[in-house]
Amino acid sequence: MKKVLILGAGMVVKPMVQYLLDKGVLVNIASRTLSKAEALIGNHPNGKAIQWTVDQKDKLRQLIADSDCVVSLLPYTYHVSVAEICLEHKTNMITTSYVSEEMQNLNDRAKDCGILILNEIGLDPGIDHLSAQNTIDKIHKEGGSVIAFHSYCGSLPAPDYSNNPFRYKFGWSPRGVALAGRNRARYLKDGKEILVPSDSLFSHYFHMDIEGVGKMEVYPNRDSIQYLARYNIEEAKEIFRGTIRYPGWCDLWFAISKLGLLGTEEKDLSNTTYAEFIRDLTGSNGDDPRKAVVDCLNYDLPEEVLDKLEWLGLFSDEKIPIDSGGNIDALIVKLIDKLSYKDGEKDMVILQDEVVAEIDGKREVFISKMVDYGTVGEFTAIARTVSLPAACAVWLLLGGKIEEKGVYIPTSPDIYEPILTELENVGIKLHEERGLAGEEFGLEAKDFANK
Repeated sequence: MKKVLILGAGMVVKPMVQYLLDKGVLVNIASRTLSKAEALIGNHPNGKAIQWTVDQKDKLRQLIADSDCVVSLLPYTYHVSVAEICLEHKTNMITTSYVSEEMQNLNDRAKDCGILILNEIGLDPGIDHLSAQNTIDKIHKEGGSVIAFHSYCGSLPAPDYSNNPFRYKFGWSPRGVALAGRNRARYLKDGKEILVPSDSLFSHYFHMDIEGVGKMEVYPNRDSIQYLARYNIEEAKEIFRGTIRYPGWCDLWFAISKLGLLGTEEKDLSNTTYAEFIRDLTGSNGDDPRKAVVDCLNYDLPEEVLDKLEWLGLFSDEKIPIDSGGNIDALIVKLIDKLSYKDGEKDMVILQDEVVAEIDGKREVFISKMVDYGTVGEFTAIARTVSLPAACAVWLLLGGKIEEKGVYIPTSPDIYEPILTELENVGIKLHEERGLAGEEFGLEAKDFANK
């Protein structure tokens, strides 16, 4: 029997574990918290939970040497060190994270070792790549050229469960969500490169309607321009990848960012109340943290943003329950406390791609979209859509259905075609539409709200 090693036992792992166990694969889960891994395995005879921490390199070497494939669901900063050991033992590796430059630099060594290191095979990045490349390759086969590409994705509570002022709950790492607010962004519009500094990320957004959900906010997601080459659409004059949130998110997180609440520099937080913490951040000597925020930010701050910060508890006399950390850590404590799902609540994943192309002198638009729902305590939508693409890739790789060698993202037809087929077998499929394109599909039609 084939053996797979999964590193990490976080919030999205469960569907992958069940899928692989159901396929008759031996699954080892190595986690810092043994109880989490044990809960995922249950009493299944083909599963094993292993207590392991990232500093135990010798133990990791033993585990990798005894595996046919490794799935790293650790924070992305650890992927390259895991990959180095996979190269030593000629063991295939899969991650759902963005491929880093350091990881891409392992390409030649991976080819020489005869292994595949497949990255960006989750939801976003992941299913978006599968869908996009499938559409783009069809356009090129018809002799067409791509004019514009837009991709939007969001993991959110289902509308009936977006019942807090943030209209958000955590389906994956709270720290990952907060750290993403520090990202810069880059995209192409009308053939011109648009750079969005990290401190302006949440001031650069527009609204769009999602069928069945309603009006949502979209803001830029990292570096879109790199995908011109990766998708083989260098001819395109426009490319934009965005994150979807409920209205009000961007104004709120713009304030959070401007206040310095996403800072990571370690400081002493012991015996400090949140109100004192905010007064220190704003440099205020007054007793009113709400006024201190208004004075510090020095722009027309919406009252609802202040209300949300107060609801979160940032103006309270409650003591910060950690002794040290960055500003972001003090924030995350409150986010986890206030924005966690309860069992039985439903989450939602939205993914929509738009490809505008010119074929035989006609401008056409190809739309692929998916709105998927899940239930907390069972399988959440975010867990299914992040972990099942990776699980499908593992199964196909073990069965010899994927033969590529080197460092890849899933944009080769030899990778995306079998994975798309297998995803349909587990109920994950995008609805596709094709028709003549109108001007509404250009970013020029989007109403950016820059501050």
